[in-house]
Amino acid sequence: MHEAVYFLIEHIPQNVSLVILSRTDPPLPLPKLRARDQMIEIRAADLRFTKEETSTFLEGVMGLTLSAGDVATLEEITEGWVAALQLAALSTQGREDVSSFVEAFSGSNRHVLDFLTEEVLARQPDDVREFLLETSVLERMSAPLCNALTVRNDGQEMLERLERENLFVVPLDDERRWYRYHHLFADFLRGRLERNRPERVEELHRTAAACCERNELVDEAVRHAQAAGDPEWVARLVEQHVAEVMERNERATLQRWLASLPAEAVRSRPRLSLVQAYQLRNTGPLDKLERLLDDAERAYVADGNAVEPAVSPHARTSWAAVWLTNLPANVAILRAELARLRGDADRTVEFTRQAVAHLSEGHIVRALADWNLARAHWIRGDLAEAERAMCGQLSEALAVRHAADDPYLILLTSWELGRLQSARGRLRAALRTYQDALKLAADAGGSSAEGFAHVGLAEILRERNELDSALVHATEGIARCRELANLLPLAAGLIALARIRQACGDRAGAVEAIGEAEQIGLSPQVIHLFNPVPVHRARLLLARGEVAEAARWTEERGLSFDDEVSYVRESEHLIVTRVLLAEDKPEQALRLLERLCENAEGAERTGSLIEIMALQALALWAKGKKEQAVGTLTLALAQAEPEGYVRTFVDEGPAMAELLSATLEARQRGHLDAAGRVPVSYLAKLMTALARDGRSAPISEVRLPEPLSEREIEVLALIASGDSNGEIAGRLFVSLSTVKTHVNNLYRKLGANSRTQAVARAREMGLL
Repeated sequence: MHEAVYFLIEHIPQNVSLVILSRTDPPLPLPKLRARDQMIEIRAADLRFTKEETSTFLEGVMGLTLSAGDVATLEEITEGWVAALQLAALSTQGREDVSSFVEAFSGSNRHVLDFLTEEVLARQPDDVREFLLETSVLERMSAPLCNALTVRNDGQEMLERLERENLFVVPLDDERRWYRYHHLFADFLRGRLERNRPERVEELHRTAAACCERNELVDEAVRHAQAAGDPEWVARLVEQHVAEVMERNERATLQRWLASLPAEAVRSRPRLSLVQAYQLRNTGPLDKLERLLDDAERAYVADGNAVEPAVSPHARTSWAAVWLTNLPANVAILRAELARLRGDADRTVEFTRQAVAHLSEGHIVRALADWNLARAHWIRGDLAEAERAMCGQLSEALAVRHAADDPYLILLTSWELGRLQSARGRLRAALRTYQDALKLAADAGGSSAEGFAHVGLAEILRERNELDSALVHATEGIARCRELANLLPLAAGLIALARIRQACGDRAGAVEAIGEAEQIGLSPQVIHLFNPVPVHRARLLLARGEVAEAARWTEERGLSFDDEVSYVRESEHLIVTRVLLAEDKPEQALRLLERLCENAEGAERTGSLIEIMALQALALWAKGKKEQAVGTLTLALAQAEPEGYVRTFVDEGPAMAELLSATLEARQRGHLDAAGRVPVSYLAKLMTALARDGRSAPISEVRLPEPLSEREIEVLALIASGDSNGEIAGRLFVSLSTVKTHVNNLYRKLGANSRTQAVARAREMGLL
């Protein structure tokens, strides 16, 4: 018959097409027809429903009302197989909790079970049916694995046969080496195997685990050893290969491996306790981390202090393998980490010195020790000393890079250094640090760790109100940081994104970004420096006008205006002052701000002082002490202007706009000595940003038939200060003719005929 069909195909007239419908490939010379371009193939992948088609089918054809999440879940479970979608739809009839059913829908569902039994499995010859059941325990299949489980040598032929006959196998590559079963079909086969041959399940998993281990398919070996119910085997595999996974930053794999082990198996192995503690540094409860370190020390003593586990040959030279060889030093270094996360600088130094006592010169853990010492200075608020220490680490990392061309450590150190420089108010230095880091990453051929630098740049550019560029770097930084095990930069990137969106007026987007940052899992017990998410959530509440919610947050954290201040809680106390100002309690805010100011001045933390003085000025303004408020704000502006600060002032909203207008007036009249150090163009820039922020009452361009540009507002401010056209040209670095053009535009937009009249009308409209 097939010969006759092929004869027909070879001699068919040009105006005739032949359509063949078949579950399996017919024994025709398909490759020849394919090469001649005489055949169109529509296969299972082409017939698979997309999410949109799935939604249309379930709602339009089957008459179901499902949430978008339920539709997406069904599409994923069924992989777009329409028969399964129809069976699922039939199964939902008469059910109240459809979402729970959808979540549990699998190959054990009655309708799916009947269909696959009668329409698929029952139609197969015995050898195929046997192969399907025996290999169903595999997540993915290759010929050697299938041969090991079936004790046959036809694995490759059978896999290709299943693919030809469309028996629910999905190729995973173009070389016909790896396959998997359709998810529902795999569920069905496993259920059938467990019902009919329960004694074979454990045996098959053991065989699969041994085969995967021999072929260095470690993750599969761990899965099968666990399914075989052999925790000792799992623990041995994990202990042998944990360094490789740490080296590759495969955090999810490491978490899954450790979670698969009984707690006792981890407690009895000092290195596994140590690794789990390492994993929990930023995400877990700190008391649990402490218990794991206690377990590691006890197990180390019980283990004879020096017994090393067998290690995979590939892992022997990795940094993680080296890191795991000196357990006493590493327990001490993690205790130092624990103290650092709690904000305890003294114990951070104490445990770090204990660690160093166990280490030889050049040991990799010494870099972690130096890092902790630098961060101890940071916790104390001694940012200058912390920056010097971090610069030393960066220089050392750059020197080491010539021997090991891995930019990760350099990029991470650069990010930490940039954060310190920003905290000190040195935005320009931080900008250079991040730009140098990106250049180094580019020279090294690129790295996921360049996400650190992108996140840092996003934060600086947001502060400078360069929001478009900030958004580009935040987006890129977040995408890169998702690939890394270090969660703090990802959280920082999402916070930057939230603040950029808020500044752009996208309030819903800001909430979404901060919500995602909260889901990352940084421990809430960690101080703000190493988990900034809660503080920025509170800032977002205040920006949205949700003062009561922000006040509740401060109460839950035990914060008050009469607290003893310290650098580690400075950001939280600044939230308290903002809440007090929003509640019209400037006196209490000033009392707290005065202590914060003294603390920051003593440590020469310019970044902190700029923000603190801005809030002090707002508190004084709210108390009616206007001249003192203007003087305080002017001092803050004088320090902020050289570094390009904008959002620190603009984010404070309408009250800051009023205060800036008063400061500009004082500057124009020459009432304040410090005001002379603040360029009028900088004041105009801040006022323009406030106007565009959509929250400023004083700078209202609504009353103008045509709004003023940012440059025109700068020129207007300089005219009001008495500068001539030539002086304005010099200040703004533009030509005299350009200044004249701006002046004429101002006259036209303001309906004025002279400088005096333009300034008067601008004052009436609140533009000055």
